[in-house]
Amino acid sequence: MKNLKENKRVSIAIDGPSGAGKTSMARKIAEKLGFLYVDTGAIYRTVALRVLNSGVDPADGAAVTALLPEIQVKPVYEADGVQHMYLNQKDVTDEIRTPEVSMAASRVAAYPGVRVFLLETQRKMAKEYNVVMDGRDIGTVVLPDADVKIFLTASAEERAWRRTLQLDQEGMPRPYSEVLDDLRKRDYNDSHRAVAPLRQADDAILLDTTHMTFSESETALYKIIWEKTGVGEPPEDEKPGAEYEPIFRDGVNLENINKNINLDINAQESKENGEET
Repeated sequence: MKNLKENKRVSIAIDGPSGAGKTSMARKIAEKLGFLYVDTGAIYRTVALRVLNSGVDPADGAAVTALLPEIQVKPVYEADGVQHMYLNQKDVTDEIRTPEVSMAASRVAAYPGVRVFLLETQRKMAKEYNVVMDGRDIGTVVLPDADVKIFLTASAEERAWRRTLQLDQEGMPRPYSEVLDDLRKRDYNDSHRAVAPLRQADDAILLDTTHMTFSESETALYKIIWEKTGVGEPPEDEKPGAEYEPIFRDGVNLENINKNINLDINAQESKENGEET
């Protein structure tokens, strides 16, 4: 267990592909620990919303970068601790949760100008608060010295199924096949962008939740954090008299273990080259 200095701010970095459940679980863990939850994906979505509303093509990097001086992005935390996103003083928390904005966010997040524009905002939060921060490059770029780094993933099929159910519950139903196709494209874009691509940090712990329920995933995530920091109450199986069996592995390379993402990436490349998959 890591010995943290008294009064030191604790930072927990959770990275992973789209639909892995980072947002839901990170929010629950932050609430349980009394930490500030920072949804960095929402910050990029807010920029993407402004790009779309301005009629700018998200694929036009120069045009997107030119918009940045006109954009004011501000995370605001309500009494219940929920992060609301404000774009130029307007609450756009609900507007940024559409598939169109999600795909646009993947595009704009690849531009160096956008990442530099938002980087200090994210780091400032970690300096001022105990944070649970999730995204795609938190442990590798934003908070390379985070106290805990976790790479959260699941198979593409499982992630697409979860997202399909979520969209249905939110009144925005979409066919599973479309959701899966979009998710594979997002995986490819995030993993192949030139700046801060999606990858597991060398010192991150892998947590694959493909065969776990939400509750099991949350428990597993909490256990990792407790083992690394000692923050919070001990997990049930760490209490006296309980049996403990480790289910996590340190230092596992993403290319070797996350076969589903790699298969999806290869399938996308083959499709782009006109090959059969």
